[in-house]
Amino acid sequence: MKQKLNIRQLSLVGSMLFGLFFGAGNLIFPLILGGKAGGGLPAALAGLLVTAVGIPLLGIVSIGVSRSEGLIDLSGRVSKRFCRLFTCALYLTIGPLFAIPRCGATSFTIGVSPFLGESVLLPQLAFTALFFGAVLFFALRPSKILDSVGKFLNPAFLIFLGILLITALMKPVNAVAEVPSMGNYADSSFFTGFLQGYDTLDALASLAFGIIVIRTIRTLGVTEPEAVAGSAVRAGVISTALMALIYGVTALVGAQSYGLYAAELTNPDFNGGDAFAIIARHYFGRGGNLILAVTVTLCCMKTAIGLVTACSETFQELFPGRLSYTGWALVFTGVSLLISNVGLSLIIALAVPVLYFLCPLAIVLILLGLFGNWFGHARIVYQCTMGAGLAAAVLELVRVTGGPCRPLAEWIGTWLPLYRYGLGWTVPAVCGFVLGLILRRTSGKAA
Repeated sequence: MKQKLNIRQLSLVGSMLFGLFFGAGNLIFPLILGGKAGGGLPAALAGLLVTAVGIPLLGIVSIGVSRSEGLIDLSGRVSKRFCRLFTCALYLTIGPLFAIPRCGATSFTIGVSPFLGESVLLPQLAFTALFFGAVLFFALRPSKILDSVGKFLNPAFLIFLGILLITALMKPVNAVAEVPSMGNYADSSFFTGFLQGYDTLDALASLAFGIIVIRTIRTLGVTEPEAVAGSAVRAGVISTALMALIYGVTALVGAQSYGLYAAELTNPDFNGGDAFAIIARHYFGRGGNLILAVTVTLCCMKTAIGLVTACSETFQELFPGRLSYTGWALVFTGVSLLISNVGLSLIIALAVPVLYFLCPLAIVLILLGLFGNWFGHARIVYQCTMGAGLAAAVLELVRVTGGPCRPLAEWIGTWLPLYRYGLGWTVPAVCGFVLGLILRRTSGKAA
């Protein structure tokens, strides 16, 4: 029996996983972080790396060491009802409601709209139809995802991205030290960067992509559970190390190019996609827009393929007999096509409250899976910890969305450490974990 992947296979799986992770948000958020953080870039980047690299890596490790097949297995340790609700919420968020449409919208906003005039509705519809047609073509061949993403789309994307970033690094517009820190980056660079990492969706995606990684490793001949887990962890290290490198370079380029788009940063609709377009045009003229168009389209397409694949496989398992894999893929691609045409800025704005609710729950679940062997994966520990985390996540949701309940949430938040940094969920989750351990010991049961 084969016990591990060889170096070539491991590199391919790592490349595939990186390709699945690194999509629209990974490209645009680090760039704008660099422009806004300025002199506070080191602390802001450190915060971003925790949630956009560290947590995703732990997510892959958690799936591996807990011997789970994917999110359904891991979340099922809490309860069947929680499994169904949380799994649906997570996959719909990283799937047809936000992340997949964002891939199409980002590709059009950055790659195509600079070539067009004011009227872009019909060209956007045409482009997104072609984009999602290609995504569906590859997604309907899930057994080929290692080749389509790992061998072809991802290497091509890295070549074009490297041309842009290396050129910008060699010819900086200004020094990082000259760039002022803006907004929350001036007061709390680390925690602002930490929360910015939520927007990449990778904390959620790490749980979603676990099923693809595990199945890909098995198709390569590794079937023993411990060997599968070890290969998944090593592939996760390869992919997240590459992500960290590109995040750092992209954020540095964003800071060094601040002078090109400084006047636009106060515009609430200005995003990292707009900044990328300005930078590409500055260094390469009209040709820069073409290079950027290819870069962004490849970047977003490979991630959209992975998301459609993961969502379709999971919903087929979650709701057996309802639709086939092909049916779910058609539904998710069609819905994503429609939503992608509402515009990139609106998609990003609508996603924020949902992420503030789901990301804390995902992080808590990842940590429980990671250390589950220590407490025998006892259900009572999962339930107490996730219950406390859920209550705190609702508080975060109210804080971000506002409404009549916000004053109550703010009052409760005065008693919670780290609440003002968006991390009010940490202490309740720890308290729930401790309570779960106590109940497990006093009940004398391991599950």
